[in-house]
Amino acid sequence: MARSLNKVILIGNLGNDPEVRTAGGSKVAQFSLATSRTWNDQSGNRQEKTEWHKCVAWNTGNSKLADIVEQYCRKGKSVYVEGSIEYRQWQDKEGQTRYTTEIKVRELLLLGGPRDGEEGGSYAPRPQRAAAPAASKAASGGGAKKDDDFADFPGALEDEDDDLPF
Repeated sequence: MARSLNKVILIGNLGNDPEVRTAGGSKVAQFSLATSRTWNDQSGNRQEKTEWHKCVAWNTGNSKLADIVEQYCRKGKSVYVEGSIEYRQWQDKEGQTRYTTEIKVRELLLLGGPRDGEEGGSYAPRPQRAAAPAASKAASGGGAKKDDDFADFPGALEDEDDDLPF
């Protein structure tokens, strides 16, 4: 039997605040994700098309994706989503068969940080670079030990005698 793969990777912006509910005893978060592409048509005019993807994130076992989406994701935020495509069908109140296509989220990364004028309390501050503590020790007169914070590492970048094949 041949192997198969159902994997989706999207980078886009949330089109709305997530809707969070409980289904079957587990928390689930749904949100729409917009991805866009641009190209020049035959006459040289710039064209753009936006695709909307319905994404679903569940809390399962030790994964708390729905909680993360609920806490950190807001309309307009940029995210990386990895998951699989799922097709569902159901009967509506009038007995009509309805279909939907969803992205079942397995991995979600928040891209960027809060923009100016937005509430930024839900994002953790960016970590300081490793060289910054050594520089601050030296500036305060405390001095830095040779092995502290890889103080000698920047010199390794200047060394042109290396064994790298590229």
